[in-house]
Amino acid sequence: MADFWIVITTVDTHDGAQKLSLSAVGTSLAASGQVTGPIETTYRHLGEVCEGIEYQVTFRTTGDRREALKKHLVDNHPYDSPEVIAFTIDAGRAEYLDWITRATR
Repeated sequence: MADFWIVITTVDTHDGAQKLSLSAVGTSLAASGQVTGPIETTYRHLGEVCEGIEYQVTFRTTGDRREALKKHLVDNHPYDSPEVIAFTIDAGRAEYLDWITRATR
């Protein structure tokens, strides 16, 4: 069985989130991209506690596309040092996982 991944990033605008989602799916680096938000974010930056609004984009991809997807997100991200994190999908319906493979070819 191939390995499958969830890759997540956040951006500061809905438009930016949609563009990342469309570009990743359009280049077959991800089978899907879901935009969630707005979400309220609290974070530490340069020694200060900050607050802001962000949009999260969640992608589904295969192990052989994961590194290319991560590179694509960093290269096309509006942040200098973006969050791009990945988690394995431990279980899923075979039909769904097959779809992820087909959609990333």
